[in-house]
Amino acid sequence: MGVKGLGRAFDIASVVVPVADLAAGAQTGHRIHLKNYDGVAFVLYMGAVSAGTDTFVPDLQQHSAATGGTSLDLDVVTTWYHKSEATLDGDETWTKVTQSAASEISLTGATFAALQMIVVAEVLSSQLTDGFEWVSVDMADPGAGGTRPGGILAILFNLNVQRAPENLAQPNA
Repeated sequence: MGVKGLGRAFDIASVVVPVADLAAGAQTGHRIHLKNYDGVAFVLYMGAVSAGTDTFVPDLQQHSAATGGTSLDLDVVTTWYHKSEATLDGDETWTKVTQSAASEISLTGATFAALQMIVVAEVLSSQLTDGFEWVSVDMADPGAGGTRPGGILAILFNLNVQRAPENLAQPNA
């Protein structure tokens, strides 16, 4: 058996645990400490909106501490990708979206509300402002439309210290 990826090439952490309705209020993401990784791919996984056309706006933040400290927008997202269909069934391909550097990705309701989606945006640890080592993704309350289940995972890549998965440091440390 060959060498596996978890603990060698990547780690995974929760940012926003799956919720029955991302539109029920603002979602504050868990902080991820990038000191042990070259970067992170944030993966947003969402069901279709049950009704309405709310726009969902994930917002990338950088932080100077594991809790508290200073938080700032991390205006580095120029490219993001999505797979989207009325019903995700494994035959989707990635669509590349480019934008001016920003901390936000706008999932416009008129375009995306009726679709199930996987959305990915990547950040390198070298893109953080000096003195900032933690990142997170928050999502403001999108409005009063229908329900939309979903959550956000962080796939941390290029581990600086490779270990057996059970010996990896917790991602906020």
